Amino acid sequence: MKITFLGGGNMAAALIGGLVKQGFAAADLQVVELSAEGRSKLQGDFGVRAVEAFDEQALACDVLVLAVKPQQMKVAVAPMAGRLDQQIVVSIAAGLRLADISRWLGGHTRLVRAMPNTPALIGAGITGLYADASVGAEGREAAARVLNAVGSTVWVPEEAQIDGVTAVSGSGPAYVFHFIECLQAAGESLGFDEATARKLALETVLGAARLAVDSDEAPAVLRERVTSKGGTTAAALASFAADGFPAIVTRAVAAAEARGRELGEQLGQD
Repeated sequence: MKITFLGGGNMAAALIGGLVKQGFAAADLQVVELSAEGRSKLQGDFGVRAVEAFDEQALACDVLVLAVKPQQMKVAVAPMAGRLDQQIVVSIAAGLRLADISRWLGGHTRLVRAMPNTPALIGAGITGLYADASVGAEGREAAARVLNAVGSTVWVPEEAQIDGVTAVSGSGPAYVFHFIECLQAAGESLGFDEATARKLALETVLGAARLAVDSDEAPAVLRERVTSKGGTTAAALASFAADGFPAIVTRAVAAAEARGRELGEQLGQD
């Protein structure tokens, strides 16, 4: 399978690195990148072909990954309009809808929309995927294979749900970072120095996440198991409940999902 990336930024580099680790030959990977410095780094790090603009060799691929910023997409894909055939086009640009990308590509419909998150940069990402109806099982498998190089994947049955994926997992790392930030600050308020409070917060979140991943039990069950009646954990959870913590999280994710829809409408305008 030959893969060409439009854009050679951090996420594209992570995907390329993951694919190489999985055994993909560098000769089967290409990048179209405007920055000379970026091209040089990609060639040096991975041995892939990196060019400034699309040529016939770059177009001769099975999968084309659109990895440029959403605001730049319309201009970036213009040189390919009407030149694509059976390629599976995977967009990892947040917010952009397949109908708009298809229009900019001159009507190409073999499209997959993907929403990875930043832990993909260390191979621990989760990506939501949605495929146009014209993409068959083989095309879906090819798209998933690319994104599985940096973590795991889930498919959603409706494109609108990608905005939900963005709200839960795309933006989700920021929620976790904020919780760590707050937990560290709480530790410092109890008299711990910054380094100790940070280590306590980070290792607690990391360990709890690993425990949840490795367990067949629901998070609610795991929570109940560490909550003794009348104990310290119960006191903290009661405070969370009194402040409406579950509703706070639900409203925040809903706000992110709504903003995703708004951005899709704005970015898709001609």
